[in-house]
Amino acid sequence: MSMLCVFAFAKAVTAQTSTKAKQYKVKTVAFYNLENLFDIEDDTSINDEASPIMEMAEGVRANVYQKKLTSMARVIRKIGSEKSQTAPSILGVCEIENRKVLEDLVNHPLLIEYDYGIVHFNSPDRRGIDTGLLYKKSDFRVLNSESKELLIYDKSSGKRIYTRDQTVVTGELDGDKMTFIVNHWPSRRGGEQKSRSNRVAAAALNQKVIDSLHSIDAMSKVVIMGDLNDYPSNKSVKVTLNAQEDRKKVRPQMIYNPYMRMGKDGFGTTAYRDAVGIFDQIMFTYPLLSEASQDGYVYYNANIYNPSFMMNKTGRYKGYPLRSFADGTFTGGFSDHFPVYVYLVKEIEDKSDN
Repeated sequence: MSMLCVFAFAKAVTAQTSTKAKQYKVKTVAFYNLENLFDIEDDTSINDEASPIMEMAEGVRANVYQKKLTSMARVIRKIGSEKSQTAPSILGVCEIENRKVLEDLVNHPLLIEYDYGIVHFNSPDRRGIDTGLLYKKSDFRVLNSESKELLIYDKSSGKRIYTRDQTVVTGELDGDKMTFIVNHWPSRRGGEQKSRSNRVAAAALNQKVIDSLHSIDAMSKVVIMGDLNDYPSNKSVKVTLNAQEDRKKVRPQMIYNPYMRMGKDGFGTTAYRDAVGIFDQIMFTYPLLSEASQDGYVYYNANIYNPSFMMNKTGRYKGYPLRSFADGTFTGGFSDHFPVYVYLVKEIEDKSDN
């Protein structure tokens, strides 16, 4: 019986065979755009004064910052908990100002019990926003981390467009080696068509990283995650990365994107110009599929975390993400993006006969 046939909602997932039960560990791997998680200090090296929190009166910033942290922590501790019974083992994040905000986040009373480690690098983005990776120290051991610089230039002026770098982390998830690439691809400012080449360049950088890993180990487990500012059907994902919708078509050194089907089915993680769609995605290379018959963790399923408390309840934006900031005020909401997450499962070795 395939390990994906039966999945019990507990810390260990049990699939029945004709002789004895098989048990599986469940880990959640997630990504969340934290929507302008900036601190209250003015950093003159970046344009942080344009962030919503810095545009507020100085006397209210500290209170708003703490409320924002609480909103983020409240969501993070629940992502994937339905099946894993705990917070994510791995969480990629974007729209953060610096390492300090991540330290404040992981030390929040709602998250401190999970003992998250942090991987963060400063990006050259003009707004000062970065990507990062949070990981449970009990589940994941970092072997190597680096920031991959995305070099893109304006076609008319030839000037460099300073945007987010890509955070690349290789480590062991319960001893299973895999690499995570955390992305926040260039925006659609100026229009989708005009800015398309920037996201294609971002996808090409991802592919370069993946090719480098495959040159060392053709069966490298690689997870690509992020706010791509593109849909699964766009050129950057579908052509440049050659991501596949049908897992049966995925072969070694190819990529499977479970959010392609979800996009076609009308699901969304955010709204761009009043059109709901999936900008936030998690995809991965062939060895994380059960068809690859590899040891260690394999993909089970993909999801969007969008409970009702994170949605607008009424009005024009009913069903949209309840964002943190609107018209210069803190709404008490969460983010303008819903988080995405996947479950990875791993068979627990039966030592009862030893």
